[in-house]
Amino acid sequence: MSTLYTTGQAAAVATTWRQRLAPAATVTPAAIRQWARRGHLSPAGLDDRHRPLYSSAALAHAEAATRERALLTASRP
Repeated sequence: MSTLYTTGQAAAVATTWRQRLAPAATVTPAAIRQWARRGHLSPAGLDDRHRPLYSSAALAHAEAATRERALLTASRP
């Protein structure tokens, strides 16, 4: 079973992953919520306060996909 993260924890984990490629990169809790709103990240459950929890596998997939889209957009003339 994979670890489940709250929105804030997910942002911290995704920031750690991104900073391996770009030291100044950060992922905010607002970005995590936006990924969820846009359908890039689905909750794996809810915590005791009915806040979404995200699996590490889903988080890794969403982070990689959004990073790839950002790189493609940035490389366009």
